[in-house]
Amino acid sequence: MTDIGILGGTFDPIHLGHTLPAKAVADYLSLSKILLIPASIPPHKATPNVSAKQRAQMVHLACSNEQLFTCDERELNRDGNSYTIDTLKELAKSYPQQTLYFIAGLDSLFTFTRWHKHKEILSLCHLVINTRPNYQLSHIDEATKALLTNHQVQTVNELKRHKAGKILLLPNTLPSYHNHLNLNISSSEIRQKLSIQQDCQPLLAPNVFTFINQNKLYR
Repeated sequence: MTDIGILGGTFDPIHLGHTLPAKAVADYLSLSKILLIPASIPPHKATPNVSAKQRAQMVHLACSNEQLFTCDERELNRDGNSYTIDTLKELAKSYPQQTLYFIAGLDSLFTFTRWHKHKEILSLCHLVINTRPNYQLSHIDEATKALLTNHQVQTVNELKRHKAGKILLLPNTLPSYHNHLNLNISSSEIRQKLSIQQDCQPLLAPNVFTFINQNKLYR
């Protein structure tokens, strides 16, 4: 069984700025399976007229033509607060022989030491951080510096010598997927464009774009 990448997010909506970097990470780490896990949104944050079910449907659509991706709805089906640690405990039981690679952005690294049970999270997976050109690690706090001192590795080979507990910062020039798209685009910007009828087709998988239009989402 292959090792598994994990990418969570509200995916509201899922777009190429999520999936293309995930493909690049999969290539870099030689992964053939990435779970896309839509997060629950507190009711007061829900986007008007877009339900959790519709967000999950869009993720399923984004996965439908990509053998690499599988939509995992466990966080949407869980009652109460949904913590990363709970998801990872479940995944570790489901995939006991696999190494789990939790893929996150640099913003997540900056706050990771404040996550619920963050030390336990690292006992279950590796943390793989997507960086950005000109990212500023000099801005990290003392807790994050200590975290990197204790857990950071520099190479994929070093990462793969361990079952869990390591942090790899990816090079900010991963191959071809980054070359033709402004990956700093955010779901909130796409929602804003859709609300004023601006064209977002180049930023979305074709079947996701069709679903949004058919259901008049984000209008």
